[in-house]
Amino acid sequence: MSLCEVTRQDGVYTLELNRPEAMNALSQAFLDEILAMLERMERDPEGRVLIVQSATPKAFCAGADLKERRGMDEDQVRAAVGKIRATVNRVGGLPIPTIAAVRGVALGGGLELALACDLRVMSKTATLGLTETRLAIIPGAGGTQRLSRLVGLARAKDLILTGRRVNGEEAYEMGIAEYLANDEEVTQRARALASEIADGGPIALRQAKWALEEGYGKPLEDALKVEEAAYEQVIHTEDRQEGLRAFAEKRKPRYQGR
Repeated sequence: MSLCEVTRQDGVYTLELNRPEAMNALSQAFLDEILAMLERMERDPEGRVLIVQSATPKAFCAGADLKERRGMDEDQVRAAVGKIRATVNRVGGLPIPTIAAVRGVALGGGLELALACDLRVMSKTATLGLTETRLAIIPGAGGTQRLSRLVGLARAKDLILTGRRVNGEEAYEMGIAEYLANDEEVTQRARALASEIADGGPIALRQAKWALEEGYGKPLEDALKVEEAAYEQVIHTEDRQEGLRAFAEKRKPRYQGR
C-alpha cells in the first residue's frame, strides 16, 4: 500500500499522507514517496494549487519516525534529518500556492511541513508543537526560521524553548493558522480555499507567490523591482487577454496557463 496518494482535480492537487498506524511519522521510505510525488507535481504545468492533508483525522503528521531513528548512528541521523529538511523545503519551494489542512497532531517535522505551506487551515482540536528540545535536539527542518517569521521572534522562542503544545484555536490566535474550522470541516474548507485560489490565472498565481517571497524582507525599492519583474512575466500572456475579455463579457474567465 502506498504511504501517500496524489490526486488532481480542476488544477488542484491533493497530497494525502497515509501512514495511520504510525500517525504519519516520517520514515525514510515515507519521505522517498513524498519526494517522488513532489517531483511529479513540479513537472506538471497544469497544477495550480496543492493541498497537503492526512487520511486519518488523528494526525496530520507526528514528525520524524523516532523508532526508526533509535537504530541510527550519527551519520545516519544527519542523513535522515537532511531528507526531512529536503522534503519540507521542497514543499516550501513549490511554485504553486500550497495549503496545509491540519487535523489531529502536527508535531516536530509534521508542524514544520505545515509551516512550509503558504496557508494553513487548522482544526480547533488540532495539537501542535515544536517539541524537539524535550528530546535534546532542535527543530531541523526550518521550524526555528519559519515559525519566527509567522508569529514573531519572542513567541517562537517561547514555543520552541518550552516545547509546549498548543491547540488549533491557540495556533490561530497566534497567527500560525490563517483559517480555523471544526474537525469535520477542515478538508472541505481547504478545498474551498484551493478552488478560490485556482480560479486565478495559473501564471499569475506563480508570479504573485514568487514576488511575495522574493521581495519579503528586502528594502522597499528592491522589493518593488521584484514585483516589476514578476509583472513582466504576465503582460504577454494569453490569460491576461482572456481576463480582460471575460471582465467585459461579464463571465468567468477560462485560463489556460498560457
